[in-house]
Amino acid sequence: MKKLALHWKILIGMALGVLVGIGLSFFSFGPEFIKDYVKPFGSLFINLLKLIAVPLILASLIKGISDLKDISKLSQMGGRTIVTYLITTLTAVSIGLILVNIIQPGKSISVETRQELVDAYASDTQEKQEAAAKQREAGPLQPLVDVVPSNIISAASDNRNMLQVIFFALFFGIGMILLPESTVQPVKSFFDSLNSIILKLIDLIMLSAPFGVFALLAALVVEAPSLELFQALALYAITLLLGLALMIVVYILIVKIFTKRSPSFFMRGIAPAQLLAFSTSSSAATLPATMECVEDNLGVDEEVASFVLPIGATINMDGTSVYQGVAAVFIAQAFGLDLSFTAQLGIVFTATLASIGTAAVPSAGIVMLLIVLAQAGIPEAGLALIFAIDRPLDMCRTIVNVTGDAAVSMLVGKSIGKLKEVPKT
Repeated sequence: MKKLALHWKILIGMALGVLVGIGLSFFSFGPEFIKDYVKPFGSLFINLLKLIAVPLILASLIKGISDLKDISKLSQMGGRTIVTYLITTLTAVSIGLILVNIIQPGKSISVETRQELVDAYASDTQEKQEAAAKQREAGPLQPLVDVVPSNIISAASDNRNMLQVIFFALFFGIGMILLPESTVQPVKSFFDSLNSIILKLIDLIMLSAPFGVFALLAALVVEAPSLELFQALALYAITLLLGLALMIVVYILIVKIFTKRSPSFFMRGIAPAQLLAFSTSSSAATLPATMECVEDNLGVDEEVASFVLPIGATINMDGTSVYQGVAAVFIAQAFGLDLSFTAQLGIVFTATLASIGTAAVPSAGIVMLLIVLAQAGIPEAGLALIFAIDRPLDMCRTIVNVTGDAAVSMLVGKSIGKLKEVPKT
């Protein structure tokens, strides 16, 4: 077990959780035993993820924004890079929302099973519904007012105020950029170190993921034992994979239209980085391979690649953006919550900002999903529905993240005349 990769351990934990849940369901004491002695470990795991969300946003965003100090020297390249990344991120979230609303994987759950879910998480669901009702009663510009916190300490104490934390982090980072480097260096060093510590904490939390998945799945089986729930989960996975595949098509079209390079040239050139991204589930770990593929295989100048790709590994998480849109609406559908058009626009906005702060490490997207769920008034307990299959899907999301970075680097390189012809081999 020690030598197994983490994703295999998570899949084993998932299978064992389902088997133990089914097995104990046949005994009268089984459901109560899982509720009292197994489910709490799943709750602990979710709490650990929620615990790290605010520090991760603050550290990642402030570090990411402050790292963009070179934009003043490379304003043309920097401006095009940021705008293009934001456009692809918005496209990714929109694709996810369109697909999940068309396919509606959560609606395949019967009324009885949905009621079992609602009953199992009654307090959490009621709290979110009340919060959503208050939001609907507010004026049309209230969401804009709510973005700006009156007290950052108070905002950071509640995950439901995550947009306020994001606003503060962006505002703080911009302030750092506008000051001389010598003035902000101590603060930048602090947040660089804090970001490294937070990423290490995520690594430690993810070591417990197999046990967390085991507990979550075992509890899910005894609390909502209908097979429909797992069929809906499979439909959710198909919806997400379809969204990720469409984003790859979007990148191919970007490359074809703006750089006149063929789809086969692009996909063949970035394939080694995609394979590494799939195996590591980390854009950061894949970055050296991505840079090598983009420079040597796709013909992007080193100056462009060394600027665009590290920024992409920090703020361009299109695969994660598709996932956040699909997952948020799927969980809402599973709990019988109808999200208004305004609420879904809020998901687009929140997911776009959250993707900027998503660390380029395995499973960081699940932490950011908490932000989207909280902001949209969707029960955070719904993570139990999707976390079990999150790791293999995370591997696929990372492929999209890396492919998007490569496509944008080609587009930026072409726009400033630094995309070379690569000889055919």
